[in-house]
Amino acid sequence: MTSRKKGVRVHRAGAAPYLFLAPAMALFALFMALPIGYTIYLSLRRTKVSGLGLGKGARREVFAGLANYAAAVGDGELWAGWLRVLAYGALVLVLMLGLALVFALMLDAAHVRLARLTRISIFLPYAVPGVAATLMWGFLYLPSLSPFGEHPFLSAGLVTFSMANVAVWGGTGFNMLVLYTNLRAVPREYYEAARIDGASELGIALRIKIPILVPSIILTTVFSVIATVQVFTEPTTLRPLTNTISSTWSPLMKVYRDAFVTGDLYSAAATSMVIAGISLVLSFGFLRVVKNRAFGES
Repeated sequence: MTSRKKGVRVHRAGAAPYLFLAPAMALFALFMALPIGYTIYLSLRRTKVSGLGLGKGARREVFAGLANYAAAVGDGELWAGWLRVLAYGALVLVLMLGLALVFALMLDAAHVRLARLTRISIFLPYAVPGVAATLMWGFLYLPSLSPFGEHPFLSAGLVTFSMANVAVWGGTGFNMLVLYTNLRAVPREYYEAARIDGASELGIALRIKIPILVPSIILTTVFSVIATVQVFTEPTTLRPLTNTISSTWSPLMKVYRDAFVTGDLYSAAATSMVIAGISLVLSFGFLRVVKNRAFGES
């Protein structure tokens, strides 16, 4: 009888983690796995039109195989959007992560005045919703309203820089806080020992702090790459203010146009899966390169 009770207790103890995980697993299945599965289903379908497409049964959904994927991969508009996003991403990643690192190192220096106020001031733009921030900068870019003078911030040659500025302004504070939090977790004794050995603040930053921050820098870079690939808010919000931003400026804008403007849900679903695949390749490719360099793997 005693061994039976022990068996029941072990069984209950083994089931306890799954009970705690059940709500998270249910939410993941409902809001992640199910939409992804439905998108894959739609991407393999198409509308078949019989005759003139009029009357009941003239339009029906049929299996399309990989035809939608072939059309998405062969779409020049999609790849043109990728080129624009890559140029935009190069600006955003370098400036945003570079500024975040500089600010984090400055705030973690030995003698900093008004550190708390400065930290809040840098982080505050991240708390502004993306649409509101883009609208604010959009009005600042308009020649008739801009306090910077009549400069063509939204012209074809500068619109990418203008959108990158919005992203850098909004995202630097979050990445700075991630890096700064990791720096604050480092024992102060490391820095004191370096100062006793005659190291300057710049030397401590370059030889101690930055190497310690490498995992956090990699993490913020991966998140920033994923966010950059999915850029949608900035070009969509600025588009009514200028004629230099097309409806397919970014890959996600093309998905939106195909799904909700032209009504081709099947093509939009296939294109979205292609975008997801490229995002995974870019993210894991970056992690692979970093891993190879860090551990000397070939």
